[in-house]
Parts: sequence; C-alpha cells; structure tokens
Amino acid sequence: MDFREKTVNKTYLYKGKILNVRKDDIKLPDGKPAVRELVEHSGGSAILCEKDGKILLVKQFRYPYGEVIYEIPAGKLNEGEDPAQTAIRELEEEGGIIADKVEKLFDVYPTPAYTTEIIRIYRAVGIREAKAHLDEDEFLTAVWIEKEKLKDMIAHGEIKDAKTIIALLYALK
Repeated sequence: MDFREKTVNKTYLYKGKILNVRKDDIKLPDGKPAVRELVEHSGGSAILCEKDGKILLVKQFRYPYGEVIYEIPAGKLNEGEDPAQTAIRELEEEGGIIADKVEKLFDVYPTPAYTTEIIRIYRAVGIREAKAHLDEDEFLTAVWIEKEKLKDMIAHGEIKDAKTIIALLYALK
C-alpha cells in the first residue's frame, strides 16, 4: 500500500522570523480529504563535543518550558548555510570551542507529526579553546560534564532535551 498523502492546497496562517504555520488540505491514501496543520522550520544543527572523558553541554532557560535545561550546543540553520558550518559556528559561539572539522552522525526528526524541522547531529573533531560569543539575546553557560555523571542525569530526568539525550546515548554506548 502507498501511505503517501497528496497536498491539495497550502494556506499560510502565520509567517515569522523562525517558523511559519500552515494548514494544508490533503488527500489521504484512500482518497478521502483531510487537513494537516504544520510548522515549517529551517532546521538546525547540534554538536557533540568530547574532551578528556567529559562532554560539553550548555545550560539555558527555555521559555516554552519555563525552566533551565541542559543541551548540546545547537542552533538554527541560517538561510543557505551548510549544516556542518552551523554546528561549527554554534560550538564556538556557545561553547568557546573551535573544531578543526566535524563528522556527521545522524539526523533527528524531533516532532514528525507537525513540523518540518530536521536537526543534524555532528561530532567535533580536533578541538581547541576559543572565546564564546553569544548572540545578543542568548544567555547560557557552557559546562563540561563527566560521561558517568551524564548517565545518571539522563536516568534521573535532569537532561530532558531529545536531541541531547539521543546524542549522549550515542556517545555513551
């Protein structure tokens, strides 16, 4: 059976700086009409950075959840930007680390039911210290955490961010 749905019409409800909201009229595989609501997002890149048995995380307040959470350095793709360059840029901006190169690990679909966002996960290779330079509206702290402690933090719900948990489970395997 072909599970693909066919787009009949796209209606933009909102166009913003980092996302657009759309309502699409579609045709289901059986030919019946339906509606899909979705969030268009350019996607982003995240980077796993390891040194001396520790992994770099950033702590920052996330408004939608109303709490400070731990994440691997990550950021939104700028228009026309190569995802690997996004990962390198975010590592330096947020973590104060320069990577000589990055290796692509995998892609993550954070919420496939309603967003087009794809997060590309990379690993930093050949790192050296630099100076962090946060965006004007960014307030965060970079911390190096022992791998063993990260296992406990995940198990006890101290790390809740999906891309971070996936990347850490990969690193801790």
